[in-house]
Amino acid sequence: MKNIKKITYLDIKNLLTNNNIIPISDLKNDEFFLSLNSLNHANDDELTFFNDTSQINNLEKTKAKACLINKSYLRYLPPSTASILVEDTYNSFAILSNLFALKNKSNGVISNLSSINDASIINNNVQIDSFVEIQKDCKINDNVVIHSNCKIGPNVVIGTNSIINSNCNLQDCTIGSNCVIKPGAVIGGTGFGFDPKSKVKINHIGNVIIGDNCNIGSNTTIDKAVFDSTIISKNSFIDNLVQIAHNVCIGKEAIIASQTGIAGSTKIGDNVMIGGQSGISGHLTIGNNVKIAAKSGVTKNIADNSIVAGFPAVDIKRWKISNIKLKKL
Repeated sequence: MKNIKKITYLDIKNLLTNNNIIPISDLKNDEFFLSLNSLNHANDDELTFFNDTSQINNLEKTKAKACLINKSYLRYLPPSTASILVEDTYNSFAILSNLFALKNKSNGVISNLSSINDASIINNNVQIDSFVEIQKDCKINDNVVIHSNCKIGPNVVIGTNSIINSNCNLQDCTIGSNCVIKPGAVIGGTGFGFDPKSKVKINHIGNVIIGDNCNIGSNTTIDKAVFDSTIISKNSFIDNLVQIAHNVCIGKEAIIASQTGIAGSTKIGDNVMIGGQSGISGHLTIGNNVKIAAKSGVTKNIADNSIVAGFPAVDIKRWKISNIKLKKL
């Protein structure tokens, strides 16, 4: 369902300016938009954006009221569509998508079908939906939303403005502020640890710490540490169906795509990007700014600023040369 709230050009200009983007347009400040939409579906009440040269045909035919566009492509824009000139259109689109979004804000209602242990603390304006169970020694901070069928605790702290979607299971963890935990995530479960000879299970007594502004995907699992903490640092985005084992530490600004598995005690630096279906062995060190291509198998440490691919993962240039040689055989 589209947002029916009117967003003025002044709202758009102010938000972009606050993010160090200076838009240029002939639009008046009180011109309004009802939503964002794609080039080929936008109408005369909507804002669109152009960042992909394969979409020039759609750009030429768009019926949008205005378009976020780089000046290099202005000549393709129909006269009926106003321009909003920005340098990086995709970044501007990402920022504005949050302006148009219907916010999932707390309604402050705690369902009488929920269960809250007396040893837990619920702060102000918290929404707790039906069939949520909050066990002992939890702290739920202001404006948190917990949707139905979640099990929270014991020993969970959830930061201000965070959203826990339906069917999540959280224990022995601290969730930062402004986080989104998508449906079915399991955070703080016992890790895959045992003595391989006797098969005696190792009891994990650590926890999980997730920093501010993180997104954790649906059915993703993050195991607690044996003694200390499994850590996901701030501003990290983790896709659906990702497995993060005990004692893993992930730096700031990580992007980890679906079906990635990271084995225990591996340390991953800041600004790392990991493609889907990648596997990373345990007890490794992955440096800052590393990019790991999809379906890679990482078995050794990776230095800062590296780009790797393949199994076993090697420098992506070596991997491409190897593929070319194989095709010639």
